[in-house]
Amino acid sequence: MPRVLVVDDEPGVRAALVRGLGAEGMDVVAVGDGPAGLAEASTGTFDAVVLDIILPGLSGYRVLEQLRADGVETPVLLLSAKDGEVDQADGLDLGADGYVVKPFSFVVLVAQLRALLRRRTPSAPRLVVGALTVDGEAATWAGAEIGLSARELAVLRFLAGRPGVVVTKDELLTAVWGDGAAARNVVEVYVGYLRRKLAAVGADGLVVTERGRGYRLHPPS
Repeated sequence: MPRVLVVDDEPGVRAALVRGLGAEGMDVVAVGDGPAGLAEASTGTFDAVVLDIILPGLSGYRVLEQLRADGVETPVLLLSAKDGEVDQADGLDLGADGYVVKPFSFVVLVAQLRALLRRRTPSAPRLVVGALTVDGEAATWAGAEIGLSARELAVLRFLAGRPGVVVTKDELLTAVWGDGAAARNVVEVYVGYLRRKLAAVGADGLVVTERGRGYRLHPPS
């Protein structure tokens, strides 16, 4: 389920996008001003950001500019009532990945958003470690689908690519969330989520904690 941040100061727009994008299978978080949008987007935990340009506290242009300056590469789709070529060029020059003019067609917005999400998710090689298979956007244990979120799958894929090797928290943080994009404790949280779902399909003990060092995938004997 893609995680999408909506930053817009109009409550009606926020509510409509939360409902509409949620119905399209997306996990949506919505905030109403620039500083809150920057704080949320800076965590690096979103797969895409829908960002209005005219916002209280900090404009969408400045939010986008700061995100790119901080190295946050999350795709950003700008929303604006301005339809001039110069306005669109300014947004794209600052690092936006798309531009939708208000009032917008929801169908067009979803199409652009899905295109950005596809672009962000390159195909990955199939990994097989004993009864574990990680292939595309799914993981299975002895043929049973594990049912992971995108982040949980990314954590498992990174570990499965290095079976038996200790991976540090910082390595996982950089690989899955991007360098400096999230707090280190997010790794512990997601490893916990992953372990619970592995245990549910009979793969308890697959991810081992090496105290003071990190985690490793324990290859089945």
